[in-house]
Amino acid sequence: MARSARYDRQIALEKAMNLFWEKGFAGASMKQIELALDMRPGSIYATFGSKDGLFREALAAYAERGGVELREHLAGYSSVLDGLQGYLRRIAQQSKPGEATPSRACMIVKTLLEASNSNSAMAEQANTILDAVEQSLVQLLEQAKMQGELAADTDCARLARLFQAQLIGLRSFAQRETHPEHVTSLAEDMAATLDHYRVRH
Repeated sequence: MARSARYDRQIALEKAMNLFWEKGFAGASMKQIELALDMRPGSIYATFGSKDGLFREALAAYAERGGVELREHLAGYSSVLDGLQGYLRRIAQQSKPGEATPSRACMIVKTLLEASNSNSAMAEQANTILDAVEQSLVQLLEQAKMQGELAADTDCARLARLFQAQLIGLRSFAQRETHPEHVTSLAEDMAATLDHYRVRH
């Protein structure tokens, strides 16, 4: 049976996401995009409108995938804080050499750094995504508070910003040419900071 146009589009978008994640927007040439997607320029423009349009969709797809991965990860934990600590350790594991990721740094943050002074629309999209991630973390921490894991006076918005900064920092640090054990130990140190907020029963 022939593949649907939607299926083909999703496959192309996944390939574009991996290319942009590795090289950034400016670093990915149209020739590289054509080769990665196995599409002619006319087909790319007909499907996605422009290189900018393709990138925006790829960035949105990356953000959606990240959200799904976090939700699926947390589903395996009864404790929100345990789940978030485990997520930091998971990022460290995924950052080891040989793991099949185009880049160890976060594509959203890479986009924000690249686009802040050159593409305001792209930077705004990255900021909007990071704002949404922050709000999701606030909701998770509020859930932890309701479950008695956090004290009733915990500022969940402030703690969410701290945890998001840890996620950004860990992924950025992992991009360095450093020993994998350094990334692992950093993730453990970051995870330990959440224990300072945990209510002891």
